[in-house]
Amino acid sequence: MANKTVAVDANGYRKFGMLDKVAYAAGDFGCNMSFALKGYLTVFWTQFMGIEEATMALLLLLVQVWDAINDPLIGAMVDADKHKYRRNKFLQYIWVGSLGLLVSGALCFVPLPSAPAIAKNIFFVAGYILWDAFYTIANVPYGSVLSLITNDPVERAGLSTFRSIGSMAGGMTAMAVLPMLIYDSDNNLIGNRVFIIALIMGVLGFIAFQFMIRNTVVRVDTEIALKEDAPKFNVLLAAKNFLRNRAAVGATLAPVGMFIGMYGASTAAGVMFQAYFKNARISGIIGMMSYMGLFLFIPFVSKIVKRFGKKEAVAVGACITCLGYALLLVLPITPDGKGLTLYTACMVLAALGGGFGQCVSWSLMADAMDYEEWKFGTRNEGTTYALHSFFRKLAQGIGPSLGLMVATWLGYDAALKAAQPIAVATNMRYLVAVMYLISGLMQLVGYALVYNLDKKTLAQMETDLQARRAQKT
Repeated sequence: MANKTVAVDANGYRKFGMLDKVAYAAGDFGCNMSFALKGYLTVFWTQFMGIEEATMALLLLLVQVWDAINDPLIGAMVDADKHKYRRNKFLQYIWVGSLGLLVSGALCFVPLPSAPAIAKNIFFVAGYILWDAFYTIANVPYGSVLSLITNDPVERAGLSTFRSIGSMAGGMTAMAVLPMLIYDSDNNLIGNRVFIIALIMGVLGFIAFQFMIRNTVVRVDTEIALKEDAPKFNVLLAAKNFLRNRAAVGATLAPVGMFIGMYGASTAAGVMFQAYFKNARISGIIGMMSYMGLFLFIPFVSKIVKRFGKKEAVAVGACITCLGYALLLVLPITPDGKGLTLYTACMVLAALGGGFGQCVSWSLMADAMDYEEWKFGTRNEGTTYALHSFFRKLAQGIGPSLGLMVATWLGYDAALKAAQPIAVATNMRYLVAVMYLISGLMQLVGYALVYNLDKKTLAQMETDLQARRAQKT
């Protein structure tokens, strides 16, 4: 039987195709298997483990500030690493990170509610820092490698879309299944189960990462794009270039807003389903609505990019998202079936607005890396993506810490678990809406006003870069 012939491009690499997209999607599925439980940290450590709310808010901010600082350190380390690896240095770092994530995610949920208070604080901080180190080692190179798989804008949009599909597959699985497993019939968390579930998800994530690593082809040789007299790598200069890179700043501000809203609302949303709608188990099903827009736009991403452009489409979508969250704030979301239906409808509208942005957000960052090369003659994929991740993770720390502090100020008492007074539960319903509306407005500013690579500019940039690279060969 004859061997199947693999089509290759002009440089001898396997031609870009569906395998590249599926492999890249598997990487974000692996990330989400580790990341999905993060939204339950606050409820686990306050309601089950018994850490006091103000202490928890401080600890969340502490570990997330370290989390944010950790990203550019790892990114700089990757960019400065000149060792020649058999596959690619980005893929090698992903392999190391995936190995550590096998068990480190579970260490964030060590079920010892009777331990002394100081021990609980130490367990939380130590477990989170260990998990974060491995997650960063895997995630920063994973985000960076997108710009090296292909330099075609439409193919990059396809990779970004499939990354979102991988995220959706992992996220929807977790959203649908986890609440059913970790909440009891009284809407209280079953803390002992979370540790075991985290271990299982770690194994699934490791398998997904290995599939991604073995089926990823790096086709873009970035060395030829740099100036011949380019100075030795300098992390401070790379950070300066990032802040001067308007495309990178805009593509970062939008998800920063999204995370501040999403994680800022997480505590209030959990309490809302526990004590306002009195149905915590359905929270995951409702949460899955956030992927509806992504699912809807997946078949049309390439056509939309070609016809309208990425910036143009995400800006319009951000307007629709803001409308959905504004309605969530002003409509009569009552604690009954009618109110739950209205809440779901508002979330669906917001999700439809954000769907295209979810598809292409990572492609926007890949284009921003090219923009740095176009404007400044330098290229630092690891540091650029790491600084993008730095601000995202800073938002992931500010959001839940701020949300928990405001929720406490509005009367939330973790010791009461699902038995919060109706006045407090109502406050949580409005806090959810306010946090989401803030996130929508920040996304609108990032995409519409700051990000500057419209369809015409992007085409000119790619033409200029191809000419420069041709001259270097």
